[in-house]
Amino acid sequence: MNDSEQAPIIPEEGEVGFVEYQDFVSKETFKFVSGGNLPELTLRYETYGHLNAAKDNAILICHALSGDHHCAGVHGIEERKQGWWNFMVGPGKPIDTTRYFVICSNVLGGCQGSTGPGSINPETGKAYQLDFPKLTVQDMVKAQSLLVDHFGIDRLHAVMGGSMGGMQTVQWAIDFPDRVGRYIALACGARHTAQAIAFNDTGRQAIISDPAWQQGSYDPEHGPDQGLAVARMMAHITYLSDVGMESKFGRKRRNADESKEHFDVEFEVESYLRYQGASFVSRFDANSYLYLTKALDRFDLHSPESLDDTLSAVTAPGLVVGFTSDWLYPPQGNREIVESLLRLGKHATYAELAMDFGHDSFLVRAPRLYELIHRFLIR
Repeated sequence: MNDSEQAPIIPEEGEVGFVEYQDFVSKETFKFVSGGNLPELTLRYETYGHLNAAKDNAILICHALSGDHHCAGVHGIEERKQGWWNFMVGPGKPIDTTRYFVICSNVLGGCQGSTGPGSINPETGKAYQLDFPKLTVQDMVKAQSLLVDHFGIDRLHAVMGGSMGGMQTVQWAIDFPDRVGRYIALACGARHTAQAIAFNDTGRQAIISDPAWQQGSYDPEHGPDQGLAVARMMAHITYLSDVGMESKFGRKRRNADESKEHFDVEFEVESYLRYQGASFVSRFDANSYLYLTKALDRFDLHSPESLDDTLSAVTAPGLVVGFTSDWLYPPQGNREIVESLLRLGKHATYAELAMDFGHDSFLVRAPRLYELIHRFLIR
């Protein structure tokens, strides 16, 4: 598809419909940046739309920390679980599946079907657990490149994602400049601030301090659920904003019964966070959480030389989007990526959107974000 082609006029948005995941398996030894390796790996993924004959209309979407491969469409006839970016991906939507072939995979190190700490090591017959190699964002991207190879795609029309997905997106542009047509990185940054690292470590300590963690060798059915729930509650607070939380919850009380214990749920915001913690435990592995958050803390485009040196490999045009209320990955962290690219004479655009939803703003329906993504993909 040529950039000069005009987008078709679609009268209304459609749905991807029911989707099923697939598993890509590589039997070749996978080598990590750290020097560790896996004898084989699996990436669970979903696709939407159709790959054209030229194989030049593919878009790779990279998910955030708590996301997965289920980006769009609906899972399960009874459960009908919508993908985490369903409003963004589909016929007539900003990522238009009548034009593009969209791929989204669960990251290496994850726990939704891709090889991670909870996966069985074929050489031992036991779960890797803490024997899983030291993980980086570079490793996630390298594994995704094998999946792209599997489709016979030489060059992606675009790579895009938010938060951890934004970091993967920029890493793609650095590591595979000849394979990226353009990239869109949302709510990310060149590296974690000390505050972001502190929040992540507090969550990790909640997990590690849970007696059920058992030095990482826990039974999946009896893992460190309390620690993981607290870690999720802590992290979720950082995804929101003060304005957003005040608007949604304020000081609304859920239970004003004074006969209750002192520390039972009293406020609506307490109930919400406890629900987030409990629901997260039912779908996420504690060791994966430890590995993924540590990989994010290690991500640093300023190293080993400088930000300009690291980004000098980028050749594709890029769009980086920051959000004014994001205090986990503040706008200036997004902006500095584009400032560096422009110093280097690269084609890069920065957009800053005023939204009240904090770090999670890229996961919220927003016409301005729709327009930015749609126009950048077709230009």
